[in-house]
Amino acid sequence: MREKLILTISMVLLILATGCSTKKDNVMNEKNDYTFAVSDKVERKKVEFKNRYGITLTGDLYIPKGKSDEKYPAIAVSGPFGAVKEQTSGLYAQTMAEHGFIALAFDPSYTGESGGEPRYVASPDINTEDFSAAIDYLLTRKDVDPDEIGIIGICGWGGMALNAAAIDTRIKGTVTVTMYDMSRVNANGYYDSMDEDARYELRKQLNAQRTIDAQNGTYARGGGVVDPLPDDAPQFVKEYYDYYKTKRGYHSRSLNSNDGWNITSSLSFINMPLLSYSDEIRSAVLMIHGENAHSRYFSEDAFKKLKGDNKELMIIDGASHVDLYDDQAGVIPYDRIVEFFKKSFQN
Repeated sequence: MREKLILTISMVLLILATGCSTKKDNVMNEKNDYTFAVSDKVERKKVEFKNRYGITLTGDLYIPKGKSDEKYPAIAVSGPFGAVKEQTSGLYAQTMAEHGFIALAFDPSYTGESGGEPRYVASPDINTEDFSAAIDYLLTRKDVDPDEIGIIGICGWGGMALNAAAIDTRIKGTVTVTMYDMSRVNANGYYDSMDEDARYELRKQLNAQRTIDAQNGTYARGGGVVDPLPDDAPQFVKEYYDYYKTKRGYHSRSLNSNDGWNITSSLSFINMPLLSYSDEIRSAVLMIHGENAHSRYFSEDAFKKLKGDNKELMIIDGASHVDLYDDQAGVIPYDRIVEFFKKSFQN
């Protein structure tokens, strides 16, 4: 019984399921390749840059149309965990560009169009570095104001964004949206439901998978968001399905839309906690979460650790976790995000 319970926990932690299938009506219009409408107020171009581990990252740079020769504030955006830049992060970046920012949405290492082998691995260290590498790139541009740099991290990349703000003093403002602490959820389960024995059993399973991967010369993947959706699936899994597995948010390169993460990807998160020094962040932070999100406690607890009068937690009435992924529910507080960055850059 315990073995079955641990397997269930490990699967839920990565939002995985066996027997994942991509339905025919899930396929999006690849001529557009984006899950949101292209704005006529911005220009978008593909860019590449390297992180300090030598991995080439690919991003979409959004620039306000008709911009002058002046220097612009700049924002780097990534997330959600298991998504690609053509989904939520691209929408946020495009919207920020509509408001006068140069914005870079990028695929993290090992995912999407970015490099890195083996594929579909996440790392608390490398993915934090990805944000700093994006800032490196922005600061090579003559049209970017080096004193006006911010980041937006969504879902699991909200935790990475806070982690980056703790180490990278070039970041003047950080916004997290519907944040996950991926170390906490992998090591402790949802709502900290795993004890030491359960964590040990999970380690045994994941390391047994490492042996199988080594013997096979391949890396098993978890299956992405469960499809078909069971009738008794938790509400938040149903919400993930509604985004990742339908025309609303499906993308052919998205891990959650397809075959999921490398199963052993959670090992490093179990061993290496994020947010160890988040109480030392001196720059401004705005944390945004939905009132009805299953993940709300991640933001609330992370916020309690922050210090200073330039930190704010904003709870969106009636919103779920996925409501903050796109404009379908119309609850993303873009105006507040813009206001936050402008104020942060003035201080």
